[in-house]
This record gives sequence, structure tokens and C-alpha cells, in this order.
Amino acid sequence: MSLFNETLGKIQPLNEEMMKTAKDRVDFLLKPVGSLGTLEEIAVQLAGITGEMYPDVSKKAMLVFAADHGVFEEGVAAAPQEVTDLMAQMIVAGKSGVAALSKQAGADIFVCDVGMKSDLEPKSKILDKKIRKSTSNMRKGPAMTREEAVQALEAGIDVAQRAINNGYSILGTGEVGISNTTASAAIIAALSGVDPGELTGAGANLSEDMQVVKAQVIRDAIALNQPDKDDAVDVLAKVGGFEIGAMAGAMLAGAANHIPVLIDGFISTAAAAIAIGIKPEVKGYLICSHASAEKGAAFASEFIGAKPFLNMGMRLGEGSGAAIAFNIVEAALYMNREMATYGDVGLGVV
Repeated sequence: MSLFNETLGKIQPLNEEMMKTAKDRVDFLLKPVGSLGTLEEIAVQLAGITGEMYPDVSKKAMLVFAADHGVFEEGVAAAPQEVTDLMAQMIVAGKSGVAALSKQAGADIFVCDVGMKSDLEPKSKILDKKIRKSTSNMRKGPAMTREEAVQALEAGIDVAQRAINNGYSILGTGEVGISNTTASAAIIAALSGVDPGELTGAGANLSEDMQVVKAQVIRDAIALNQPDKDDAVDVLAKVGGFEIGAMAGAMLAGAANHIPVLIDGFISTAAAAIAIGIKPEVKGYLICSHASAEKGAAFASEFIGAKPFLNMGMRLGEGSGAAIAFNIVEAALYMNREMATYGDVGLGVV
């Protein structure tokens, strides 16, 4: 059995009984019911994911996947393609946004090349799971073959599974890849049927005129490739990216192992849409970190039924919002574990 199918076979719905037990406890904590809002929801969700009232999520891993996109040649990005490699190097050196924020959160960061155009140095700290150098130009044909789409998913599954086997109990997902907002908008448009113009934003500061071009490139790609919205692997293959597939694979692996996975902004949400499309039960294992300022992000979150709890005007990507959210998840656990209940002080619920 393939790694992909084996992983899918392990994914189960959340533990509803444990969630009910956790909800009863959270409601009985020494506060008005619901007064700690999202923290309460996260504590209950974590109980459902792990089957434990007080899971240990102290060992955190941020998984960042890097790849390039053939659609870059259509002028859909303001930054040069060399930036993908540069940022991957900066992340492993601890000098990027996600690296700094992961360090603050006490998370270890791992970077994996699944499709950068550049070659890795022999002693690079970047994991090498390159499928090939860049996807193909989706405006001229499928971004990748179906077999390559499954390879991307399996690359993410493998990296996440290795982290889980090494004791990491919560995962964050991030990416680097110039033009990946184009692929993300194409994925959400293909799955939802919404016009790409509603989803296409500045990415790395693309001009308004070029955003119009970018939307048309996506329309052309969808018209040419005809991705099947009922087959998420087909959508990934036709208009996606290797790093998006790898993030989706990491989410599948998290769900298969009862491990919570933090999703980041627009690109990570597109990966979540692929993962949920493949296996709907995955949704319960995903914690949506922040409301990205990238155009299309709000619709993408709504499309997958996610509720971002941080609204900070961020649109960096890389996993930066998910890195900050590690702190919020830990706060939810501290709330549940450390607060007294009304029973502890001899009172009824207020």
C-alpha cells in the first residue's frame, strides 16, 4: 500500500466523547461560560484531536516547504524567482520572519525543498525531497502530473511523520515559493467556482495592473486544464504547487496521528482545502491561526469552514502567523489545566 493511501486509512473523526468531557470542564472553570472565547474552543478541539484532556504540545515543529512555479513566466509575481532559494536559506539560517517567530514560540523549524529551481548545496540543512525543478506553467498545461501531485503529498506526509516519530506533538505549516499566491488562488477558484478576480491579490507587492493579468492567467489555466472540483488531487495536479501539496500531506499526517496542525495564511489555507477535499475528517485536526491580509484569504478560510483567531494585518506567509499561534494554543491548555473550577471553590456555574 502506498504511503498516501496508508495515511488516509488511519484518519478518524475527532473523539466526540472526549470533546464533550472537555467542554463540560471548560464550562465549569471559574469564569462566566464562554468568556474566554476562542481559548475555550481550542482547548475542546485539542481534547478531540488527542483524546486527552491536557495534551502536551510543548515540542513544536514548524514545517516549511519550498518550491518554484512555472506560471512565474506569465509575469504574475513582482519578486524574482531567485527569492525562493534566498528565503529558504534565510529560514534555515534563522534570519527570516518565520524563523524569528518560531524561535520565540520555542518551535524547531525544518525546511524542505520539494521543487525549487536551484540546486541544494551538498551540506545544506534544507531537506532534499525535490520532485523536479519547478512546476510547469499552468497556463500552457497541467502544473504537474497526477503522480507528481501524489509525490508532493507523500513528501509532506514523510516529513511530518518523521517529526511526529521524533516526539513533536504539534505542527505548523509554512512555505516559500514565488508565484504561490497564483497557484493558491487557482486552487480555491477551481474548488469553489468563484471568479479568480475575487481571490487575486498583491502577493509580494504586485501592481494593480498586474493583478488583473494574474487573475486572467488563472482563468485561462482553469479553462485549459479543467480541474475536477470533486477530485482534490486533480486540482492540485492541474493548478497547484509542489509546496502546497506537501503542506496538505503534512496535514494528512497530523490527522492520521492525532496531532494538531496549525495552518497559516492564504497559501496554507489552499493546502488545507486540498487536504480536506481528499479526506474531510482532516478539518477537525486543523487550527486556523490568522486572518491573512492577502486578498482571497477571507474567502478561502470561509470556504473550508475555518475561523482565524488572530487579525494582525499579516500577509508574509512562510508560516509566520502559525508560529505566533503556537503561543495561543499553549495559552488554551494552560487555561484548562491551571484554572480552578466552580466545584473547587464550592460554587455553582455562573
